[in-house]
Amino acid sequence: MLVLIKGAGDLATGVAVRLYRSGFPVVMTDLSQPTAVRRTVAFCQCLYDGTATVEGITARAVTGAEAVRAALAAGEVPVLADPAAEIRTALPFDAVVDAILAKRNTGTTITDAPIVLALGPGFTAGADCHGVVETKRGHYLGRLITEGSAIPNTGVPGDVGGYTIQRLIRAPKAGVFHPVASIGDQVETGDLVARVDDAPVYAAMPGMVRGMLPDGLTVPAGMKAGDIDPRCTRDHCFTVSDKARAVGGGVLEGLLYFARTNKGGTTWNG
Repeated sequence: MLVLIKGAGDLATGVAVRLYRSGFPVVMTDLSQPTAVRRTVAFCQCLYDGTATVEGITARAVTGAEAVRAALAAGEVPVLADPAAEIRTALPFDAVVDAILAKRNTGTTITDAPIVLALGPGFTAGADCHGVVETKRGHYLGRLITEGSAIPNTGVPGDVGGYTIQRLIRAPKAGVFHPVASIGDQVETGDLVARVDDAPVYAAMPGMVRGMLPDGLTVPAGMKAGDIDPRCTRDHCFTVSDKARAVGGGVLEGLLYFARTNKGGTTWNG
């Protein structure tokens, strides 16, 4: 079953890791300049560096269907700078997973593939996709929804170690982003962690920097530019998160469920 994942950030990468290890060939798409802050665990980083490896799995930046086939044959995850996911029409995808996490549907339809799944708010199972996977932390995280929608977005990050909004590093103004702290650095409240042009950005809590945008990216005011983890476990900065792993499990369940209920087929033969 050939799977297209729209988006290649950290949550989408967690999905890709679970599917890859379960034997599914996976293709991913993203922006030409991705904005994932957890770059050490996001396959979209290969669009800057050529390749990216997460938990022993290598993603490769490619262009076109033949390069996709070559990467799959080499046991890699091909990633395309293809925001509209136009590759969908060039290869026989059995499933499409919308992992863009825009909190709204940016163009996915239930007819995009035999099986269409979507992550988080903005989608209705049975209307614009076959199934929705819950992304909100808590009791229902990773749940496959076959009728209805995910819990609406609250605008407040999930609680980690007693911190919510304080975990985020945000751009104080529009401009060019320059990190000062690196992923894996331990910081205290008030430490300088980045600049946007000449405007300083300070940590709002103590912890370990788990995510940071790349240097030189142009950002709008208020954009999420980084992430601080109060648990201060360095390995967490370089491995798939518990949330991404749970959501990946929900996607795996969705693919098997809809294939079993005869709503999907398999056409991929390498």
